[in-house]
Amino acid sequence: MEKTFTRFANAVSRAAGRPLTFVVCCASIIIWGATGPLFGFSDSWQLVVNTTTTIITFLMVFLIQNTQNRDGAAIQAKLDELLRAVSDARNDFIGIEHLTERELAEILAEVERETVGELPGAGGMRKVELLRASFERMARTQGL
Repeated sequence: MEKTFTRFANAVSRAAGRPLTFVVCCASIIIWGATGPLFGFSDSWQLVVNTTTTIITFLMVFLIQNTQNRDGAAIQAKLDELLRAVSDARNDFIGIEHLTERELAEILAEVERETVGELPGAGGMRKVELLRASFERMARTQGL
């Protein structure tokens, strides 16, 4: 069941992200709007598009979240492996995706202090900015 759902979620996610899908959805809305006069802009006519879009949106949230969760976990595993494999890397960064936003901010502040201490001048600050952006991106993708 899990593998079947994963394959289905991947297929839907790929299909939903294609330009053709967007064009088909836009065309459907245009056609629906054009049929308004034919149905007298009735409540039933409006209910059709409202119900359809609500159901599709509701189901897509779960499929896309499933895909995002798996992608995030795969990226995290790859990063953890890189940290483990690089001899100068600090292994205590492995698993920090499970920390709270406050704990991540503390780690970021510590790394920034160390980075500025190691690299004098503007180069050190540029590295800090890149590191901050990286942590912020990671926090956003993890939903923090």
